[in-house]
Amino acid sequence: MVKLGNYINGNWITGDGDGQILYNAVTGEPIATATTDGLDFESIVRYAREKGNPALRKMTFQERGRMLRALALYLMERKELFYTISYQSGATRIDSWIDIEGGIGNLFSNASLRRKLPDETFCLDGDPISLSKQNTFMGHHILVPKEGVAVHINAYNFPVWGMLEKIAVNLLAGVPAIVKPATVTSYLTEAVVKEIIASKILPEGALQLICGSAGNLLNFVNSQDVVTFTGSASTGLKLKSHPNILSENVPFNMEADSLNCIVLGNDVTPGQPEWDIFIKEVKKEMTVKAGQKCTAIRRIFVPENKMEEVWKAVSAELSKTAIGNPLNEKVRMGSLAGQGQREEVKTQVQKLLASSEILYGSLDSVAVIDANAESGAFLSPLLLLNKTPFTSEEPHNVEAFGPVSTIMPYKNIDEAIELSKKGKGSLCSSIVTADPSTARKYVIGAATHHGRILVLNNECAKESTGHGSPLPLLVHGGPGRAGGGEEMGGLRGIKHYLQRTAIQGSPTMITAISNVYQAHAKGITGGIHPFKKYFEELNVGDQIVTEKRLITSEDIDAFADLSGDHFYAHIKDTNFEGTMFEQQVAHGYFIMSAAAGLFVDSYEKNPVLLNYGIDELRFTKPMYPGSSMYIRFTCKEKTAQELKEANPDVQMPKGADIPKGIVKWLVEIFDEQDETAGVGTILTMVQMKNKI
Repeated sequence: MVKLGNYINGNWITGDGDGQILYNAVTGEPIATATTDGLDFESIVRYAREKGNPALRKMTFQERGRMLRALALYLMERKELFYTISYQSGATRIDSWIDIEGGIGNLFSNASLRRKLPDETFCLDGDPISLSKQNTFMGHHILVPKEGVAVHINAYNFPVWGMLEKIAVNLLAGVPAIVKPATVTSYLTEAVVKEIIASKILPEGALQLICGSAGNLLNFVNSQDVVTFTGSASTGLKLKSHPNILSENVPFNMEADSLNCIVLGNDVTPGQPEWDIFIKEVKKEMTVKAGQKCTAIRRIFVPENKMEEVWKAVSAELSKTAIGNPLNEKVRMGSLAGQGQREEVKTQVQKLLASSEILYGSLDSVAVIDANAESGAFLSPLLLLNKTPFTSEEPHNVEAFGPVSTIMPYKNIDEAIELSKKGKGSLCSSIVTADPSTARKYVIGAATHHGRILVLNNECAKESTGHGSPLPLLVHGGPGRAGGGEEMGGLRGIKHYLQRTAIQGSPTMITAISNVYQAHAKGITGGIHPFKKYFEELNVGDQIVTEKRLITSEDIDAFADLSGDHFYAHIKDTNFEGTMFEQQVAHGYFIMSAAAGLFVDSYEKNPVLLNYGIDELRFTKPMYPGSSMYIRFTCKEKTAQELKEANPDVQMPKGADIPKGIVKWLVEIFDEQDETAGVGTILTMVQMKNKI
């Protein structure tokens, strides 16, 4: 029998002894064994820190992002191999799509985040903070990659997605990973890691895999490491309480299975589009991955006067679900991940039946297609009814991790909110309603106890990703029972792997450290106009101070006529008594336009290709006729742009193949008293001399 490999210390190694036997969830046949016996976990952690971490830390965010994109493309080309293996876990094609292509999609999404990050090995966090009256002392926050390793202990239900959604974040941050998938489905994780290692896209040491027990791995983590866990709350609590985790203050992110819920709004009645949306969403969440999702709907809250109609409609939908061998094209729901998982679900259902009854399905039998119901880990969908949700604790405390949900009544939206909170914290909740006031009341009332809330109605249903779909750019996690942690979340997730440090000093010194110009820092003056420099030739801090321009009433009148902006404050014969102004005032946009006339180097072609936009524009002091203005114009930040890849089926826009970058310029507008009248950030697209 095949023994799964562990990729550690730069080599594929099988553990000692026979190990744990892994079975085909559909047929019950053994397919592999897995063990980590004999592995030196201390050396594995040390290898990540000494080999993988320095290699990733040397890369910029842009380089790491391009690395993730290359890996995503590489894996997408090999996805059919993963589908073939995934069927052995009991997953249908749709189930596997969520796991495989959903996981690869996380790589793509995180790769795209590079556009929001600098071409540096670190980044700044938040806004600069002035700490002195004379502007000689300031503070900022800098984020640098931790010098440790991300240890990911994952659940069995998503052996690909569970790994890729986590490593995408830590790799972009510049931190290596040790992945420990749940053993029962680790054969699929191993197959993906084999392809990743074969690609040679990641630097050595950036990713290691252990298939089997985590052994004494946690004995060797420290405060520079991050441990993440996905799985049962009880196991998570044991890991979170590990003496070394506590004594070393190791960051621990837990995403635990939770009793997620869905609410049918009081306003929804049969015949409305929202009614059908609700029924289909419940059915989908019960049957996709055979209900083995940490986000699956476990509790269904319905207005008490619609209970019977709802459970009959859900039961009718469940009865249409063909169960069996996922390789059969008629099958819509496969098996659980293994016999052990099926027995665990049955045990939990028995606990639920202390206060509930079965409305649909059977614990003892299930009709299957092209399979054996006993040798395969098949289970009927089970819809339970609990009539007393406020006095019954089981539906709010016991989770059967399979195709099991309990329907319960409520009287009004306040009761629905209270019931949703009885789960003591969940990953997600949904409400299906066509009434905005109902949606608002539920979201604001229930948000304290849920990591994510989906509001479903006819407007968004077609494009909605659904109740149980965590998204890379949104946080995934939840309070209380759900673990109290968060994953993904776009830039938020990356910060879990970065150390935030407050830095203090003069604006000039902070500019030198961050390579982002800070207001009041010394500029670099003299030489040619910055607009005559190519992207590579520009330095952060390159600065010009312009001549002065007189603002006249005729300027203001002309701009009003040209723009059509005849706001009363721009008209000279306005009675200004009771207003904020003393007399006719110049348009803010005229001041900005006049500023451009002062700092733009005109007439001749130069490397500036176009004006890309304006950020954070503020007008801080009115400018009246007779005032004079001048500009301090400084190169603030530079970000190189990648050339768009040629696509024979798409006509490339003009200039797409010109090597270029985006340059941010700090524009400070001063009056004749040298007081600030306006400030903003201009973005220009600047040509490079050479391709990147």
